[in-house]
Amino acid sequence: MAPSDHPTSKGQAWFCTTGLPSDIIIEVEDMTFHLHKFPLMSKSRKLHEMITEQETNATSTRIQKPAERDNDAGDGDEEIEEEAEEIEEDQQCCISFPDFPGGSETFETAAKFCYGVKIELSASNVAPLRCAGEYLEMTEEYSEDNLISKTERFLSQTVLKSIKDSIKTLNSCKNILPLSETLGIVQRCIDAVAVRASAADPSLFGWPVNDAAIEANTRRKGASRTGGMDSWFEELGHLSLPLFKRLISAMKCRDLSSEVIESCLMYYAKKYIPGISRSSRKASSSSIPSENEQRELLETIITNLPEEKSSNASTATRILFGLLRTANILNASEASRAALERKIGSQLEQATLDDLLIPSYSYLNETLYDVACVERILGYFLNGLEERLTTSILGEEENNSVRSAALMLVGKLIDGYLSEIASDNNLLPEKFCELAVALPDQARLFDDGLYRAVDVYLKAHSWISEAERERICGVMDCQKLTLEACTHAAQNERLPLRAVVQVLFFEQLQLRQAIAGTLMVADVAQGEIPRLSILDGGEGDRESGEEEETTGVVGVARAQEGSSTWRNAVRENQVLRLDMDSMRTRVQELERECSTMKKTIQKIDKVGKHGGAGGGEKGGGWRSKLGCKFKTQVCDSHEPTVVEGRKGRDHRHRQ
Repeated sequence: MAPSDHPTSKGQAWFCTTGLPSDIIIEVEDMTFHLHKFPLMSKSRKLHEMITEQETNATSTRIQKPAERDNDAGDGDEEIEEEAEEIEEDQQCCISFPDFPGGSETFETAAKFCYGVKIELSASNVAPLRCAGEYLEMTEEYSEDNLISKTERFLSQTVLKSIKDSIKTLNSCKNILPLSETLGIVQRCIDAVAVRASAADPSLFGWPVNDAAIEANTRRKGASRTGGMDSWFEELGHLSLPLFKRLISAMKCRDLSSEVIESCLMYYAKKYIPGISRSSRKASSSSIPSENEQRELLETIITNLPEEKSSNASTATRILFGLLRTANILNASEASRAALERKIGSQLEQATLDDLLIPSYSYLNETLYDVACVERILGYFLNGLEERLTTSILGEEENNSVRSAALMLVGKLIDGYLSEIASDNNLLPEKFCELAVALPDQARLFDDGLYRAVDVYLKAHSWISEAERERICGVMDCQKLTLEACTHAAQNERLPLRAVVQVLFFEQLQLRQAIAGTLMVADVAQGEIPRLSILDGGEGDRESGEEEETTGVVGVARAQEGSSTWRNAVRENQVLRLDMDSMRTRVQELERECSTMKKTIQKIDKVGKHGGAGGGEKGGGWRSKLGCKFKTQVCDSHEPTVVEGRKGRDHRHRQ
């Protein structure tokens, strides 16, 4: 069939190029098909009945008209011309199909089949053609090897054996509902996808959740056992939401791998919801759904997410946080947001600091980031740890080590988050403290990250009172600060005086422990005196003179080696004692500084009691009076003499 050079006013006209004049006109949508009755009637029972009916009506009309003309005698020539035109119109039937399944394109293919033209069936056109055959009643009983039987064979033998083709056919059914549903094409395609996906090995697919992985899988043709199934995720993204929901429900009923279901949901969400991935703020689809459609889609995705922890947790967690940000923007239901936060909490150790920085979209929240949301997610994470701890079998050291590692990762993540949000002027001290103390003690090996967050908060909130400063500093454990953090804290003018005293106190404890450890090492080294073995000469009578000479040489060599080891040990002990002396001196200096500082505080307190309001003005000088003491090397136990001694020791070892 070929398009006419001069299309009709209704649209485009199509003519059969057989050379014979057409005797039937069929209108489908905006297309007009000029065809022939015989080939259409030979394949379609419906067209046969419609054409026969029209011919019968036309014949009865022609029988009635001569009687009317006999009664009305008039101009003979004009009547003959009118009769000829009426006969020509009666011979050419006109049929209209306004609701033909698949539209004009599908009817064109069905008409070609009636004319005996070979048609190419595919996953995209087999469902519309199957519906067209049903609509036109092109059954096997009416004509052998008809359109219905041909499309059914292609469906069962080709389409339903491939996941990708089944999804393509399912997608083509959205425009031919409800007939495709009545014929069972939709359900058969859904069942085929669910069955074949559950029977396949998930590791063969790779289950891509990002665009780069999908493009790589699409380019990899014939490289794996999955063949054409590598890119069926792309076809999944073309499904309408109702069909997609039915497909996911069928997958869940078949106990399909949670990894497969989650990947399908995330890919579909990235396809139609903009802003899920921070690297790509636009939806990958050509048309962006409306806000209500996005909300419905988002809640569908969240409702169907598996409760199990994702295998590729780092990638999945990033997308889950994107869904959470979108849920806040679209004002999704509280149940959906709570389910999403619970899912994120189950794998919080895989999150990054950028994931936690969720903007605050509520007018009631004055902070830049949604701190309450992060606090809820952290609560879900800790509750999950407790549940796993209570349900686990006693003595599972491997599980305990995994839990402790996850807890420490989250501790480091929360400390970084606190440092990031501490500069927000609207962040209340109560919120900062609640989030800081939410983690148990074993979540932090050192409190250096927490100290950094405290320092940033005090710097950004210089107007808070002394009591609030002490409360902020109370969230960190000074005993878990490293020497480097102690050195910085002892000289930090933003810290309250009580916190500085605690830092100095625990710093002295660390130094004393270091001294005690050094003394133990020195005592052990002094007690290890090499003992030289004395050779027994009683056997010399039974040995030759050469053997006695050899034995004597070996004995002398061993004696010289032992003497050299002893001298080295003595020199090391001397260097260690020099180090200890320097450390004792430094500890004494720190104790004197602490004692002087206490006396100064007592004097200032006495002056404040007698001075009344004037004491507040003098209180500002506390830091300047005590600051000169802190500027010294408070935490540096390495005096120049110690450094020089160690350098000399290293030099002698190299010699």
